[in-house]
Amino acid sequence: MLDLAPVKPLWTPSRSFMEQSNLKKFQNWLFVKKGLYFKNYHDLWDWSVTDLDDFWESVWQFCEVKSHSLYFEVLIRQNRDFIGTKWFRGATVNYAEHIFRHKNPARPAIMYQSEQEPLKELSWRELEKQVGAVAAYLRQSGVIAGDRVVGVLPNGPQAVVAFLAANSLGAVWSSCSPDFGTTGILDRFQQIEPKVLIVADGYTYNGKGFDKLPAMRQLISQLPTLKRTVLVPYLNYEAQLPKTDNWKDVLKTPFLTLEFTPVPFDHPLWVVYSSGTTGKPKAITHSVGGCLLEHLKALTIHQNVKPGDRYFWYSTTGWMMWNFSVASMLAGATLVLYEGAVQYPTMNVLWDLAEKAKINHFGGGAAFYLACMKAGVSLQGYKFNQLQSIGSTGSPLPPEAFEWIYQHVKKDVWLISLSGGTDICSAFVGGCPTLPVYSGEIQSRLLGCKLEAFDEAGNPVQNELGEMVITQPMPSMPIYFWNDKDNQRYRASYFENYPNIWRHGDWIKINDRGGIIIYGRSDATLNRDGVRIGTGEIYSAVESVPEVTDSLVVCLEQVGGKYFMPLFVVLAQGQELTDDLKKKINLQLRSQFSPRHVPDAIYELSEVPYTISGKKMEAPVKKILMGIDPAKAASRDTMRNPQALDFFAQFNRAQV
Repeated sequence: MLDLAPVKPLWTPSRSFMEQSNLKKFQNWLFVKKGLYFKNYHDLWDWSVTDLDDFWESVWQFCEVKSHSLYFEVLIRQNRDFIGTKWFRGATVNYAEHIFRHKNPARPAIMYQSEQEPLKELSWRELEKQVGAVAAYLRQSGVIAGDRVVGVLPNGPQAVVAFLAANSLGAVWSSCSPDFGTTGILDRFQQIEPKVLIVADGYTYNGKGFDKLPAMRQLISQLPTLKRTVLVPYLNYEAQLPKTDNWKDVLKTPFLTLEFTPVPFDHPLWVVYSSGTTGKPKAITHSVGGCLLEHLKALTIHQNVKPGDRYFWYSTTGWMMWNFSVASMLAGATLVLYEGAVQYPTMNVLWDLAEKAKINHFGGGAAFYLACMKAGVSLQGYKFNQLQSIGSTGSPLPPEAFEWIYQHVKKDVWLISLSGGTDICSAFVGGCPTLPVYSGEIQSRLLGCKLEAFDEAGNPVQNELGEMVITQPMPSMPIYFWNDKDNQRYRASYFENYPNIWRHGDWIKINDRGGIIIYGRSDATLNRDGVRIGTGEIYSAVESVPEVTDSLVVCLEQVGGKYFMPLFVVLAQGQELTDDLKKKINLQLRSQFSPRHVPDAIYELSEVPYTISGKKMEAPVKKILMGIDPAKAASRDTMRNPQALDFFAQFNRAQV
């Protein structure tokens, strides 16, 4: 990844686009209501992270948050500690209620497609009917505010309905996708002791059906706190499980009206999980009010989502981007869902969906766009007339992928590269509708997020590679990790390096424009003779070589202060790792970056190990190559392709 983006932007917002953006409306509102004038976005950002109380109260007022009681104070923080920060004390809110205030018979609530179903619509009337019935069923099952309702469901309307129903009662939601291993699901759900479990009988992927009924029976038997279980027939509409209720019958539960239980601002909304590459996944718990406020800010003000827009992000129910995409309904969007593989029946399936569903905001993982680019996906003939923005997250999007999108997808489109995490169920850095887009660069730090790059001495730096930190609390930071005594795991996860400062674990650079370049995880950062190198730079160069389809690099510390940096590459079909190809790869790294980027050795492997959420597993691979037991280095139940670790477990350590 290049250190300096080209001076010429890939996209510049038109004057009309800027003037009609929600961000501009927010700035105008601040001027009229608060007498605050900001010359540009950077001045606005500076105010938002300096006067936290006024900023977050302004978001509350501008987005017309509905509270069932008055709040007394916006922010209460003791001893400058992030943990225990209180927001909007006294307020009582409901997340689902804010979604249903946008119900409109003139447009669908949800559109969805899967490998086995064509594009369909769910009206607001039908959504309200289904949510009301499931909420009534949960209430009859004894579910009250604070109880946990969990799901193992494909990315279809049923998962959204189940979440909204649980949330309407003040219950806490948590979900895993059906492709999780049973142990991985148990490692998550056993921590939070659910009262009700909603499962599917299976799922389809890449044209194949996967029966999960045996796994679901095992799951049910090992969750002793369950009072009720519901089966959603997905793979086979005649599927049955003993001692479970059928989703079709649950939807027939009578009710009068859909009611919403207001809960305190810091009441738990859902539990999401760290990737769990080592040890049990952390059960990260977010608040109803914190996520409500953060999602209204991120999706309304930053992503410019408006009532009637159609919002899509390719995800599963086990990734926080599912939660984030559902949040688009807070802004009045129609939620578009897809369940299945991105490459089945062709790599054009999601682009076809964007055209058919008239999607306004299209999102996916960086790996998806890179795969499309590598496969030479042709989008000739597509018009994408409604497409306003394309979003990317999961890993850094390299410059060549930025340029591919503008050359092959749409010239006049706003490319939003996001980076955040499960930790806040949102983004720290991302899009700004009033700023240009530069190749390989994230547009801005988001409002209310005091993000800095720290050098080795803990000082903020600009135009230099640094540790990504957040120096002020945000409402959607976890209220706690479930069953985390004295917040020990919470504190160890973010606050061990810098007292009262959140260390996120990424290497970043903030340039003079305020743009951000992310170089990869700091815990997998490469160290060559004391010089820190982000893995994203290596991948950007190596994967631009046509013969290479994927890669992984680690740096191993050795005795005497030496380092060994092996590069592992997946080759395109029919290619061989010859000496000439190795020289070509090394030349690419040397010419694009520096001699320090050239690996000490290059090895071929069949596939790179990935987490289920699509992150390369650099740190676990490094641990295995350093001699740690593979079973302790990574949990295979959290992996997309657990067999990929076998290569490293069997790798001849004499070679390193």
